[in-house]
Amino acid sequence: MRHRIFYNPFTFVFTIILAFVLAFSISVLFYGLVSSAFSKIGFSWNDALILLLASLIGSSINIPLKTIETNVPIENNKYVKIFGVSYRVPFKETHKTRTTIAINVGGALIPTIVSIYLLGLFPGSAIYVLYATLMVAFITKAVARPVKGVGIVSPALLPPIAAAFSSILIVYTTGIQHDLIFAVAYISGTLGTLIGADLLNMKAITKLGAPVVSIGGAGTFDGVFLAGVIAVLLV
Repeated sequence: MRHRIFYNPFTFVFTIILAFVLAFSISVLFYGLVSSAFSKIGFSWNDALILLLASLIGSSINIPLKTIETNVPIENNKYVKIFGVSYRVPFKETHKTRTTIAINVGGALIPTIVSIYLLGLFPGSAIYVLYATLMVAFITKAVARPVKGVGIVSPALLPPIAAAFSSILIVYTTGIQHDLIFAVAYISGTLGTLIGADLLNMKAITKLGAPVVSIGGAGTFDGVFLAGVIAVLLV
């Protein structure tokens, strides 16, 4: 008699329904967290819904900025036979590639526009945003690493934690209004991650030999988008 160690206690239809309910619950939770973050920096829940939908739709849109040519080294070997003995002679060839640099609408452009809007709405926070953004950019640049076939990789929670810490440090050690901490956290998290992870690593990205390099290319769930949202929730 065959005994099964693993078995599915649910029917196929019930499993599909359960997966749909789980996905819907996660979506509602994600929307609630994003909406809560946007409401803290002055947006209504309707505005938060519009921004989230625009980011989701824009995550599949990349706007080309420019195309550059790079020489990618390729390691190769050739063999030379002398007196019946083969010797391996390593050498490098260069392959010229074209890389199109683009910006992702949902993952980078919309968060940047929101940050600029907040700077215009709270002009008195500009100098404090600058200090916090520089701190986040420095920390993000220090830990970000270019990986072939992947892009720029950095610990997911480090940029928003750095933005939240920088905002708390700057706001509570200066004389500015404490209500501005949310705007400082969002802007420094967004722009600091954008500068530290993407812009300061642009030369390294182009050397990966990828045909397209998209700033904020992971879309809505890219570090640029989530850094600002999570930073606001942490402060």
